[in-house]
Amino acid sequence: MQYDPIKRSLGRFFNRLPVLRKLFYRLLDWLLLRSWHIRKELRQLKNEGLSAPVIFDAGSGFGQYSYRMAKMFPKASIVAADIKEEQIADCKDFFSKTGLAERVRFRLADLTKYAVTDKYDLIISVDVMEHIEEDRKVFSNFCKSIKPGGVLLISTPSDQGGSDTHDHEEGVHGFIDEHVRDGYNILEIEEKLLTAGFRMVEARYSYGTPGKISWKLSMKYPILMLGFSKLFFIILPFYYMVTFPFSVVLNYLDISTKHKTGTGLIVKATK
Repeated sequence: MQYDPIKRSLGRFFNRLPVLRKLFYRLLDWLLLRSWHIRKELRQLKNEGLSAPVIFDAGSGFGQYSYRMAKMFPKASIVAADIKEEQIADCKDFFSKTGLAERVRFRLADLTKYAVTDKYDLIISVDVMEHIEEDRKVFSNFCKSIKPGGVLLISTPSDQGGSDTHDHEEGVHGFIDEHVRDGYNILEIEEKLLTAGFRMVEARYSYGTPGKISWKLSMKYPILMLGFSKLFFIILPFYYMVTFPFSVVLNYLDISTKHKTGTGLIVKATK
């Protein structure tokens, strides 16, 4: 299905006031399991001594991770990039209203072309690589842009059903049609990152059994309803009143468990 129109509708509603945008970020933090995993990795990096990093948010989207990192690392300098002009303009407007524009700078960029030399201590790419065909080029650009000893943190679907389909028959699509691949094989993404120049790569599965149930409750079913009719916006608050507690518990179980398989991958590569 086409996911972007629904995201744009949600964005327009929550962009009306900065307080609504902050509420939107908080809701995404709680509902999106990938956000739980990313926050866990960021806390670990902070505990390991990352205190005033230069960060690149590669594919910043709504800006929720840039906002989170600006709060988590008060001395950080963040460059956030996206290929969609409306996303960049929207984020620039919001961050200027929250007083974070000096530390978080948004720019329009194509990740297959954007590279600087040894600039960043940390690059994060959250649910971006599954949308890019030329992934080897992007991984090479990431490696060039990271300082020696710097870290790349990726969240992306796995090939264990990350796009909610394994069916490649003509006319059959995954839950999110914008993906150019169903997901990464864990050995495949490790090989691509090592070939790009990273010296160490750690990959683990996310979205195990608890996470898959949570994703259906918190994301898949609501989006399917909104795709059918926008009238479902009216009942969404009541839907989440019932399902939200279950999703939170399931998300916690997912980040607390080591999974033998899962529909998502969390990948950490060190230069």
